[in-house]
Amino acid sequence: MAFFQNCSEEDTKESISKVNDIPWQGDVASIPNALRLKNPVADPKAKKGGKIRIYSHQFPKSLNYYLDQFTTTARIFTSLYEPLTGYHPLTLETIPHLARDWKISPDKRKFTFYLDPNARWSDDKPVTADDVIFTYDTIMNPKNGTAVFRVSLSRFLKPVKLDNLTVVFEAKEVHWNNFNDIASSIFILPKHHFEGKDFNKENMEFPVVSGPYKITEVKKNRYIKLERRGDWWQRAYPFNAGRNNFDQIVYKVYNEEAVALQAFKKGDIDIYPVYSAFVWIEEAKGEPFDKNWIAKQRIFNLKPIGFQGWAMNSRRSIFSDKRVREAMNLLVDRKLMIDKLAYGEYDPTNSYYPDFYLGGEKNPNQPTEFNIEKARKLLAEAGWKPNAEGVLEKDGKPFQFSILDRDKKTEKYFTVFLEKAKEVGIRASIDTLDLAAWSERVDKYDFDMTWAAWGSGVFKDPESQWLSKYANEEGQPNLPGFKQSEVDKLIEKQKTEFSVSKRNEILKQIDRIVYKEYPYVLLWHLPSTRLLYWQKYGVPSLPLGKYGDESFSSDYWWYDEEKDKMLSDALSKKEKFTDYEAIVRWK
Repeated sequence: MAFFQNCSEEDTKESISKVNDIPWQGDVASIPNALRLKNPVADPKAKKGGKIRIYSHQFPKSLNYYLDQFTTTARIFTSLYEPLTGYHPLTLETIPHLARDWKISPDKRKFTFYLDPNARWSDDKPVTADDVIFTYDTIMNPKNGTAVFRVSLSRFLKPVKLDNLTVVFEAKEVHWNNFNDIASSIFILPKHHFEGKDFNKENMEFPVVSGPYKITEVKKNRYIKLERRGDWWQRAYPFNAGRNNFDQIVYKVYNEEAVALQAFKKGDIDIYPVYSAFVWIEEAKGEPFDKNWIAKQRIFNLKPIGFQGWAMNSRRSIFSDKRVREAMNLLVDRKLMIDKLAYGEYDPTNSYYPDFYLGGEKNPNQPTEFNIEKARKLLAEAGWKPNAEGVLEKDGKPFQFSILDRDKKTEKYFTVFLEKAKEVGIRASIDTLDLAAWSERVDKYDFDMTWAAWGSGVFKDPESQWLSKYANEEGQPNLPGFKQSEVDKLIEKQKTEFSVSKRNEILKQIDRIVYKEYPYVLLWHLPSTRLLYWQKYGVPSLPLGKYGDESFSSDYWWYDEEKDKMLSDALSKKEKFTDYEAIVRWK
């Protein structure tokens, strides 16, 4: 059970007791065939034990992923709870998880799942069809803050239990992603624990889990500790050999990146994913880096790339005119920001699906270049005229808005923009909140402009982000309130297209239309992952797998006690440590 307590920084440095695996008494013949094979991205040299402390840049408002889709929340929740199926890490083929097998009807509308009889909750109760149905009911309850997940589940009738280990989902309509939306995207909850409780208040304590880890301690605004479960029901499945190796995972929270970096350099954090060009170029240097005590590694693989930018809330009259939104784009000098403020580290983003164009395919979207005069002209066409003081006005109201932010280090980019906006007569201010307060405002669309960053998937579904239907439903990812009938039609068209290549062509059409509506000021993206970590870990040959991001480390790396001793010896003698590859590419 998780608990809060007052404690010092030293609490996360304590030695940890070894987690001993309880011998598995199951029948090897009961293990699904696909999970009897070796996992191709796991390293056979991996060992169980030790801990890893991971940097998290803000404390989540909730550790319940159904209520809060923050990155740290997702990593923790998916260590506690499991889906019906998973993906093979190289081929992306569907493999068993809670479900040992499944059947899809010829008309692609019925999906029957046969649960693994070995699957157990941490209190040793079996995972059953009742748990699957309860999870569906919980998500679909409009009183729960689960709106994001209701988008896909609303395509299904309530699932039907055939027996304790068999459940059937029937779709109301054919959709290419119907199977994945229920099989791999929904994490099954224990009915016997959550039933009768207010799900919106289930945020920090999850005493009954099915996954390989459990929460042992939560210190608000400081850290979250997970411990490996020696009784995890899938511990003896051969496919999991070399996975879930750490006895303890600690997510250490620092709201100020400068403080976090110093803690990392002191050894209070073990792995530090770098999201800031300034940190990568200016701060990740000095003796620990020169002597290889800390690895500074840039990793290229086939990880899907999302987009980031400033969402303009078109529900507000000030941003309801496309010409105004285009003008905002024209007032952003991305080249200056990338070159001068971000050390030339990034590529400008000119698509909502930038990874479509990483392989050399020409992007048809014309880049929006910095142009103050063109911005002035568009604003004038939209009815915004300067008053005697030079401030733009329309219908007697000044052009004035607030930028909702949640990260102090991004203010420098907004500041450059605000200077240019002021030149044309726009008055804007920055309102910086913590993550919880920011999330609450954004969920209700209570903002004028805000910075948002979105991940992506190998199989992309545009529905929740761009369908008009979700523009005014609170808690959806359609932050700008985007509505466009042609895009709606294309979203409907791609639903029944099972060819990935053909579906991607439809997505490119959607992208071209959305791009010209300027719902965001698109910024930039990074085609690699930047990692800093102390060299005391065993790492697979490709550190983040074929499609993984930094979360791959807590799944597949392991604590190397001998390497740690050698590192300590190098530190005490101020000697150079083992060489490593500074740039790793997927081959």
